[in-house]
Amino acid sequence: MEKVCTIIGTVVARPETREELLAILTAQVAPTRAEPGCINYDFHTDADDPCTFVFYENWRSKADLDDHLKMPHLKPLFDRQEALLACPVEIRFLDMLSDWAS
Repeated sequence: MEKVCTIIGTVVARPETREELLAILTAQVAPTRAEPGCINYDFHTDADDPCTFVFYENWRSKADLDDHLKMPHLKPLFDRQEALLACPVEIRFLDMLSDWAS
């Protein structure tokens, strides 16, 4: 069995597109959480920068994450990245060192 795939995804809006991007990202949460392989998908905004959005995600496997990135509910973001984002999406892969919280 593959190890759990954990990522932190950072998405930075242009100030003038923040509200549009927020709506697009918010709409992704429920369908993503319903995907096979999604353990958790938590959406945040930076406390000091409201244009910076952060996702903390755990997937059953890297293959499940790869499948997620092909889902149609991500298309509104992918189709408008250049217009909405101040910089490319950043994805950081993490290796968990602790046991899962109970």
